[in-house]
Parts: sequence; structure tokens; C-alpha cells
Amino acid sequence: MTTRTIIEVGGAILDHETVLTEPVHFVVEDGLISAVEVGHYQSQGVTPDTRVVRKPNRIAIPGLVNTHGHAAMTLLRGAGDDMPLMNWLNDRIFPLEDKLTEDAIYWGTQLAVWEMLLSGTTTYTDMYMMMDNAARAVAESGMRAVLSVGVVGFDDLSRSNGISRSRNFVKNWHRQASGRITVTLGPHAPYTCPPDYLTEIAALAGELHVPIQIHLSETRTEVENCLRDHAMTPIALANHVGLFDVPVLASHCVHVTDDDLDIMAARDVRVAHNPQSNLKLGSGIAPLQKMLARQLTVGLGTDGAASNNNLDMFEEMRLAATLHKGFAQDAEAIPANIAFQMATERGARACFLAEGLGRLKPGAECDMVLLDAHSPHLQPGHNLLSDVAYACGADDVRDVFVAGHHVVSDGEPVTIDTERVRYEVKRFKDHITR
Repeated sequence: MTTRTIIEVGGAILDHETVLTEPVHFVVEDGLISAVEVGHYQSQGVTPDTRVVRKPNRIAIPGLVNTHGHAAMTLLRGAGDDMPLMNWLNDRIFPLEDKLTEDAIYWGTQLAVWEMLLSGTTTYTDMYMMMDNAARAVAESGMRAVLSVGVVGFDDLSRSNGISRSRNFVKNWHRQASGRITVTLGPHAPYTCPPDYLTEIAALAGELHVPIQIHLSETRTEVENCLRDHAMTPIALANHVGLFDVPVLASHCVHVTDDDLDIMAARDVRVAHNPQSNLKLGSGIAPLQKMLARQLTVGLGTDGAASNNNLDMFEEMRLAATLHKGFAQDAEAIPANIAFQMATERGARACFLAEGLGRLKPGAECDMVLLDAHSPHLQPGHNLLSDVAYACGADDVRDVFVAGHHVVSDGEPVTIDTERVRYEVKRFKDHITR
């Protein structure tokens, strides 16, 4: 039986090119947008099984897509601030992660999902450990996620375990939760996965027909060490060992050469740009303009809450638009509509998701965020898209739909027991820091 919902709002940004400043209503059938019509919905003769959601004081935008993160690291928020990446990992984060349990991963992911939904993110990527627990949290929340088991290859045991855990995770979770969960393989980085192991993972990805997400060229030290050990940059090494023979989402790509970018363009490597995390860890600024000039697909990501320290994609969108203007001393470097597209449609494509996701157009999944049209951030209203990119934030989000399901209503999550989440994450914080 078809489920039918009508969502009527006071205006909408359908994609980075189409802005409607008058009332509009969306017809949603079985989670897909079947029609977008300007004007108020005429409800005469509406069938009893049609749900009508009238929100005249809301502005609809596509759900935001977070292309890189480690969700359960919300448990480590603030635990290792003001440290460079490798010291942060080795001296603070890895010792705390050794104390995390399966329950901790579940509740840490619940905390992340709560934060992301309230800030308008409907899809996110995750590479971490004990991922069955993260997947369970996603399935219960109603969110959309691209998940992978983070693997390293320090020894034979970790390598074999990584392969078997990844294979089982794909089998158990790929396209589950009504298709909201998709799975990729997750080799951590070339400095934790030897070249032959990366080749093995690429072969597994080809066998299972799933993409790969990986950290590449995040810091200058990483690149220098790779040149010393392999006489190649991390990008060139990944290409050399066959990683780019399968679809790849590469996170960070801060320290990349022109030759690296040429390889990435030729192999259609997607990029997760994490401007705020890269700044906070002192890693640098990725050459976004060069990437876009080569027509690379670039999405935006927050990275984990331990290195950002929030999961607010509005901040990443605004920073992507402003940071590169200042760096290039060019006010036209990254326009508002391109930053918005990276946070929505380009982000979805970067994660190898279905065509149309990240837009509010007929045929697309109804992943939709409703903003408060009465917010001061949207006044006086010269340019709605610019206001969303440069002025709006998480506090403007009022309603969120994922696959047509109402998961945040009037600023309150529908699917998450927030009191229980607060209790559990405090309990785990006390455990890992004692």
C-alpha cells in the first residue's frame, strides 16, 4: 500500500540553482518525491490515508550530507584538544579508544545521530570499530548512513581480522534498514595499511561490489614519510597498488600535488573536504579550487567530534565558502551556491549514493530539512540561498525528514531517547577517563 504525505512550506531551495520564495508543496509517495508544485495544497477530496504536513513558516532545503566522520568519537569530544594530529592520535585518542566497548560505540553513535539530525544532516559516513553497534543505532534512528569497518594492517592478525570483519559487515548491513544503510570498505590510511594490504582490500571491494573510503594526504608529515618509504605520495601509492581500480572516497587530501590531482581526476576519486578539522589539527588547507577546476566530486565533512568538535554541517558549508576566499584573496573563489551544493548533492555523489539524493526534485528520496523562516538569520531576505550558506546554523533547523519519515518535529527528535543517551554517554565518559 502506497504511503502518501504532502509537505507544504513557505519557500524552498530545491538545489543549488533553483530557489522558490513563494509557498510550495511536495508530494511524497513511499519516501520518494513524486511532485513539487508551487502554491498551497488544495486538500479537497484528499484521501484518509494521505498525511498533510503544513509548515507555512518553514523553508525547505535538501538534507545535508556529511561525507567524513567517526560517529562514536562523540565520546571523546574535548578529550585531546590543541594537539597536532599524530600526537593527538598516539598520546590521547588511541589509549582512550582501547577502553571503548560495544555498548559505548552504540551510545556514542546515538549521540552523534542526535546531534546531526538536530543540525540538519540526514546522511553521514562513518569509519570506526565495532560497527555492528553503530549500524544498529542508525537503523533505529531513521537516519541514512554510509558505514565501514575501519581496518589497519599492523600485523597478520589485524590484517586477517580486518578482511573477515569487513566481509561480514557488508553481508549483514549493506542496503539494510530499507536501503538507508550502505557499506564501504574502510582501510584507515597508507601509513596504517601496507601496500600489499591495500591491494588485498581493493580486490575485496571489487569482489563485493562496494566502494572504499580512506584517509589520504592529511598532513605534510604523512606525505613526507610516504615519499621516504615508497618514493611516492600517498595518492600515487594508492593508485599504484590498485586502490583506485574501485570507487574511492578519499578524505582530507590536504597536501596533494598537481600530479596527484591529475591522477584523482583521471580515476574519478571522490573527495571529502574537512575544512574545520584540518584547521583545528593544524593540518593545513586543501586546494579546493584546484580540485573543482579538475571537476573532482568534492563533498564536505566534519570529521569526528574529537577533532572538530561538533558535527554541524552549516559550519562546514560556511567555512568552505569563506576560508578559500581568504586563502586565495579572491571573493569569488567558492560561491555560496557551490558550497551549498558540496553540502548536499555533491556530497551525496561523493558517497556513491543514489542519483538525485541531495536535491528536492521529483524522483529523489525525500531527505528534507525545514528551517525556521522567522529566524533572524533569514531576515530581511535579499538572497535565500546566500542566507542559508552564510548565516543559518543548526539552531534554525525545526523539522527533518529522511526517506519521507518525520524524524525531527518542531526541533525535537522523534526516534531518539535523549535522556537515555545523556545518561549512557556520561557513564562511558566516567569509565574511560578514570
